[in-house]
Amino acid sequence: MEKNLAVWDRAVRVIIGLILIYLALTKGGLWWILGIIGLVLIGTAITGFCLLYKLVGFRTG
Repeated sequence: MEKNLAVWDRAVRVIIGLILIYLALTKGGLWWILGIIGLVLIGTAITGFCLLYKLVGFRTG
C-alpha cells in the first residue's frame, strides 16, 4: 500500500479525529457517528493511506 498523505495532512487528520472523538464522548447520543469518523481519520493518518484519495487520483504526499 503506497502512502498518499503528506505529513501536514496526517497531522490535520489526527487533530480533527481527536476533536471528533472528544465530542462523541462528551455529547453522547448520535454524536457517536462523529467518533467513528474520527477513528477513521486517525487510522488513515497512522497508515498514511486514504482510499478515497486513491479512488479519485489525488495525493498530498
